[in-house]
Amino acid sequence: MLIRQATFNDIPVIHQLAPRIWRNTYSKIISEEQIVFMLDKMYAEEVLKQQFEDGIQFLLAERDKEAVGFAGYALKEQENKIYSIQKLYILPSEQGRGTGKKLVHYIASLVKELGGEVLELNVNRSNPAVNFYKKLGFEIYESIDIPYYQFVLNDFVMRKKL
Repeated sequence: MLIRQATFNDIPVIHQLAPRIWRNTYSKIISEEQIVFMLDKMYAEEVLKQQFEDGIQFLLAERDKEAVGFAGYALKEQENKIYSIQKLYILPSEQGRGTGKKLVHYIASLVKELGGEVLELNVNRSNPAVNFYKKLGFEIYESIDIPYYQFVLNDFVMRKKL
């Protein structure tokens, strides 16, 4: 397994991975209408390009030279040294193989090098990944409902001290 910094050239790979992962992850949590909408709003190639330009650092996880997952993180609050994992998605075939855990640890080590003291993420309250994050030392910081166009994102904000 290799984790590497993604580049603009990897945008098509992330764009292709997103729907394969999102449908599996969210089909029992949110409607197909919302999945399609969110994929368009967050994973269209031009949107991904803008996210790169806005400073989100993307990582790709590869197994046997094939992309099997991706993550994105960025500085959230400089004053409080909080970094946010904005994306962490792996193919269903990789779940249970340590890929997600390795991505989180990799991000944590990069953030520490940058002087970060807290790692934060949002996760849908109905997503089984809540338990995954708890096992990695994240704690629920708050429960929030985020209006997002015609939808509402029902999330936990989880944090981990580094």
